[in-house]
Amino acid sequence: MPSLTLPECGHYVPPPATKEDLEFADLAIIDLSKAHTPEGRTELYPQLRDALRTHGFVYAINHGYNQTQRDRIFDIAAVPFDVVPPDEMKTYTANIEKVGYYAGFKGRQYWKVDTENHILDQIEHYGINKDVTKRPHPQALRPFIPEVDAFIRHNHFNIVHPILRLIALSLDYRRSKEEEEKSKNVWLKGHTDVGSVTILWSQPVGGLQIQSPDGRWKWVRHIDNALVINTGDMMEFFSGGYYKPTIHRVVQPPEDQRNYDRLGVFYFSMPDDNVHLLPCVESPVLQQVGIQRRCPDEDAPLCVTWRKGRTTTYGRTDLKKGMEHNVEEEVIEGIVVKHYN
Repeated sequence: MPSLTLPECGHYVPPPATKEDLEFADLAIIDLSKAHTPEGRTELYPQLRDALRTHGFVYAINHGYNQTQRDRIFDIAAVPFDVVPPDEMKTYTANIEKVGYYAGFKGRQYWKVDTENHILDQIEHYGINKDVTKRPHPQALRPFIPEVDAFIRHNHFNIVHPILRLIALSLDYRRSKEEEEKSKNVWLKGHTDVGSVTILWSQPVGGLQIQSPDGRWKWVRHIDNALVINTGDMMEFFSGGYYKPTIHRVVQPPEDQRNYDRLGVFYFSMPDDNVHLLPCVESPVLQQVGIQRRCPDEDAPLCVTWRKGRTTTYGRTDLKKGMEHNVEEEVIEGIVVKHYN
């Protein structure tokens, strides 16, 4: 029988919440526990729709993990940086430019933060693919992989799927009875994110900001055991511009939190590689409001092409000044991608 005792690791002690007088964004909070019933989904999807179209970010609570489970995930998240020796970590470095995704270790000073002044980033992260067996992991992390796998599945099936279902409802885009039967009722499996939906497990140390509709940057407040959810590039393609990719950035934490490490846990949802980034033209909502295409349908890139194009160039290429103030640009697959300073 499998052991009921979880492997031990250090406990991540979160720093106190900031007491700085910051301008926080006024973000909506949705109760994901309501997404399991038709009545709950009917109540939730307008809330999610309005929040994503206004700010691009929304909090989610009652997502299925309690505070203890959430704390355990942050404990595990610290293992690669607190336990794995630096020399061993280097052997698990992600070959980002070659493969086009972040699975593995990314050290500091890889991305260009400021090209003109030659300033590089100070962020290090360890990324794990949805298939946790896709590549090996450092020795100290291996005992925790079953828990990581369960966490990934929870994010994918219990959070992303309900969110996508609510977005589909907001577009009045339904599959036929025949399609449902064939699929056995399985539903869709100062930058913008590459994929469709991003989940950030709310972290105490500030730094995340969103660009408000008036162009100002506003802080995202920490809520204990809440999720911060936003849309990415691929959702803009699929929704014909109805859902814009959230413009956000990470800045230095508030002054009273600058002596703490900022540990984060994320889940990035990506469609299958062979899916074309085409708008859902069948949606009555999109037919009514009009579809905004970033490229002609015949030129729509595959998800794998867009992912690799964005990932391999991000923070590595010299950007060109755009027409807008404090905006730099690059071109991916013939499509202009903006970066916001």
